[in-house]
Amino acid sequence: MAVWAIGDLQGCYGATRRLLDAIAFDPACDRLWFCGDLVNRGGESLETLRLVHSLRAHAVTVLGNHDLSLLAIAQRTEAEQRKVNPDLQRVLFAEDRDELLGWLQRQPLVYTDRQLGWLMVHAGLAPKWTTRAAEQHAREVERKLAGSGAQKLLRNMYGDHPAWSPRLAGTDRDRAIINVFTRMRYCSPRGRIAFEEKGPPGTQAPGLYPWFEVPGRVERDLKIVCGHWSSLGLFIGLGIHALDTGAVWGGPLTALQLDAGELRIVQVPGREAPGKA
Repeated sequence: MAVWAIGDLQGCYGATRRLLDAIAFDPACDRLWFCGDLVNRGGESLETLRLVHSLRAHAVTVLGNHDLSLLAIAQRTEAEQRKVNPDLQRVLFAEDRDELLGWLQRQPLVYTDRQLGWLMVHAGLAPKWTTRAAEQHAREVERKLAGSGAQKLLRNMYGDHPAWSPRLAGTDRDRAIINVFTRMRYCSPRGRIAFEEKGPPGTQAPGLYPWFEVPGRVERDLKIVCGHWSSLGLFIGLGIHALDTGAVWGGPLTALQLDAGELRIVQVPGREAPGKA
């Protein structure tokens, strides 16, 4: 048996199949962890979503910002849905869209396996959030997303404000939690996210830190695997294992074995870089 975490797929179906072959994935005994952003930009979002959905008995997935965006778009009118890019339109107007999106909407923001010793999130955690706090905040939003409050949540989740505070309530609280889990890269020591900063470490404005390097951050009892930050590339350190290596931009697609005694990483070529013949 092997447990593999895989970075952002972003609609790169061909690369996903190559990676599953490279790790010799066997659904009879292996398990997959997908770090979110299954869809968008890769041109094969429908095929990718169908593949991950077909593996759902052998895999866990956390929601990324592109996944949530797809769910939000699906709540709009047909005319508005036809304004999005063709890759997402193929999902929105597929005959099995309701099954696929219904399943996606029930996926968590955070997944933990304490026996294995790992936590998976798409982007990051606020500096003062313990793993227990992260689980509690994730469940707050997940309950609404899976229930009658889904439409309101998805309609109001967009926006860079407010910054996270335990005193927040209602829509502001939901939005702040979602932003931490799905959009975090850099933040201030007080946890204010710098949404405009997307480059590799060293390019950010003074006073900002990668979320996993913030001075005074809490110690966490689980190793963390995540994606989201393609310009960071493969990063392993400080208990963080960041696996978004930019497959959709021409970089590799990356898998990390979580239950191996030593570091084991497998990569395959991602989508051919845009603009290349």
